[in-house]
Amino acid sequence: MAMAPSPSLAQVYTSPVAVAVWEWQDGLGTWHPYSAAVCSYIEQQFVQQKGQRFGLGSLAHSIPLGQADPSLAPYIIDLPSWTQFRQDTGTMRAVRRHLFPQHSAPGRGVIWEWLGDDNSWTAYEASVCDYLEQQVAQGNQLVDLAPLGSAPRLNTTNPWAGAPSSLGSTPLCRSSLSHLALQHQPSGPSATRAASASLPSGPASSPQSVPATVPMKMPKPSRVQQALAGMTSILMSAIGLPVCLSCAPQPASPPASCLASKSHSSVKRLRKMSMKGGSPKPEPEQVIRNYTEELKTAPEEDCTICMEKLSVASGYSDVTDSKTIGPMAVGCLAKCGHTFHLLCLLAMYCNGNKDGSLQCPSCKTIYGEKTGTQPRGKMEVFTFQMSLPGHEDCGTILIVYNIPHGIQGPEHPNPGKPFTARGFPRQCYLPNNAQGRKVLELLKVAWKRRLIFTVGTSSTTGETDTVVWNEIHHKTEMDRNVTGHGYPDPNYLQNVLAELAAQGVTEDCLEQQ
Repeated sequence: MAMAPSPSLAQVYTSPVAVAVWEWQDGLGTWHPYSAAVCSYIEQQFVQQKGQRFGLGSLAHSIPLGQADPSLAPYIIDLPSWTQFRQDTGTMRAVRRHLFPQHSAPGRGVIWEWLGDDNSWTAYEASVCDYLEQQVAQGNQLVDLAPLGSAPRLNTTNPWAGAPSSLGSTPLCRSSLSHLALQHQPSGPSATRAASASLPSGPASSPQSVPATVPMKMPKPSRVQQALAGMTSILMSAIGLPVCLSCAPQPASPPASCLASKSHSSVKRLRKMSMKGGSPKPEPEQVIRNYTEELKTAPEEDCTICMEKLSVASGYSDVTDSKTIGPMAVGCLAKCGHTFHLLCLLAMYCNGNKDGSLQCPSCKTIYGEKTGTQPRGKMEVFTFQMSLPGHEDCGTILIVYNIPHGIQGPEHPNPGKPFTARGFPRQCYLPNNAQGRKVLELLKVAWKRRLIFTVGTSSTTGETDTVVWNEIHHKTEMDRNVTGHGYPDPNYLQNVLAELAAQGVTEDCLEQQ
């Protein structure tokens, strides 16, 4: 757990005094400094944790920014990956650290800003501010920032006047931050790292944090980043809980000491599962014949489908037409031996998914390969070393499901009508032990058979025509089990195996693959 700032941390090093400035990167690639108080707090936490080894075995390497600025409560910095996370959205931002001499512009709390079209002031990067201040000190009135990747030229004349000077239609001003905390610079070059960031907005801890509208391309976030962002969003749901990511995004310019080979990555992406179209479906009458044996004499009992005597015509004879099955035909299912009107079984089959499988309405025995009505989507699997509560002897399997909004098909409640897909991507967790891996393989089978989700009515919101879970429970939280959707839960793996078996997904399915 990150601790509150300690004023004595400035005395840790004995090298020449330097000032640390921390910045975050927006979706356009522009860097923005945190406020002075937040920079000071981040730096003190960084120094406090610097001697510790960054790794997955500890939760001590994250910094909750809300402890320095309440307006930044949703944001947490993960030091091993040099990434900022927003808990409520899962947005990831790169962060970096610069050390400047005390006599520099950042060391004296000086910032330079430019006025955007929306009349908001945006701070330049700390290095640009330092460069501008140097140019002013040298008496230069026209400064070329192109080599720094910023605006082409700036007019720095009279930057302290009441009305800021401008170059064309871009006003410029010089202002001052609250004084930043001083740090004694450690020997050796300072580490400045950046990671690819996703595009939603970052924090605005001060008026200087408004993103600049600079036309600059950013790399797309990887699937691992998106998945781990969602994972972190759940992990951080407890206030102040720090988290260490299992894999750092690739830095933009890491120092040589920070480079690591792929073989040392603590996150492993396994594979993506897609649903593919199956073979042509058999005729309904043939499906009934495949799994039943017709009886010459009907037993003296009721058909549990139509509730009529088996010795009389099927109660569905007036609504179900068949050229090969008569209204008086009676048969028993081959495995379980339960007896029904064959026409009732036909009506039940035609009212379902018509996938070539049949399920006994009495004992739920499944005949054939049952498939569901799950819409198209993606299932991705990752592994990382952090343990789940109750499974401290192994790592964790992360499953990410993603289903987009779409149009209902003929197998859905309202064909041709749109359906919604709320809360995707959805992240689920399994222990990475033998039984957890078995459950994972069976879930892959269930995904291929379209059994994990369906289109129906949400039991929590009451919304109709939306994607809902389909009676195979998943754990969507890692670190708590207040709602029953997290760990520890010693019976979960056995329960989910029983739920999979009820859908016809058993270990026998793995042997057939």
